[in-house]
Amino acid sequence: MTTSKLRLGVNIDHVATVRNARGGAYPDPLRAAKLAEEAGADGITAHLREDRRHISDADIEALMAGLTLPLNFEMAATDEMQKIALRHKPHAVCIVPEKREERTTEGGLEVAREENKLAHFIAPLREAGCRVSIFIAADQRQIEAAHRIGAEVIELHTGAYCDFHAEARMSERDEELRRLTDMAAFAHSLGLEVHAGHGLTYDTVQPVAALPQVMELNIGHFLIGESIFRGLDPAIREMRRLMDEARA
Repeated sequence: MTTSKLRLGVNIDHVATVRNARGGAYPDPLRAAKLAEEAGADGITAHLREDRRHISDADIEALMAGLTLPLNFEMAATDEMQKIALRHKPHAVCIVPEKREERTTEGGLEVAREENKLAHFIAPLREAGCRVSIFIAADQRQIEAAHRIGAEVIELHTGAYCDFHAEARMSERDEELRRLTDMAAFAHSLGLEVHAGHGLTYDTVQPVAALPQVMELNIGHFLIGESIFRGLDPAIREMRRLMDEARA
């Protein structure tokens, strides 16, 4: 168990989504990343999808050149993405499932079924000095598989917990939170660093932030949406405040 400060990674994908709706260069994801740092973010997350629907290759170039915070590079387990990651050598890479038809990442990576493939896929990334994270559901079988393949970090998918809360399905929400709680403790017992993210809002973040084994939360869509109403700096500062309050 740990009591270290809980880190906040801000995902800037949807700044690029707004930019891409019109084309051009505005709003700039790098500018958003720098504002996030000023507001208390500990890292920046960007997902370079195969179809480049939001973050672009040029964005990754700019982020690597212009960031002072660590970059968490989310990517699918493809040869193309591995080559990009090995060229840039970001602080961290998070391997996520990806389907072209999905609106956003749905569910965690199926590690147990693809164990041999993923073990070979992440080995060069680890050798290059990247911290490798695997985005998975709160499921013991997947956590054990992530540990076996040599991942250093798991990121627990909090989407189901957040969806149940939004739909007022409170008994299911509470059950999912219990699962997250148990699996965070289990992963920590294996020596894995535990992160969490997906769908977290002001209303849902504190029970997850209070889990002592969780070292980092990655939050994006909600913060970019909330920034429309209150500005990016105040939106991030409020999330930071809620996280710190829960951890205290």
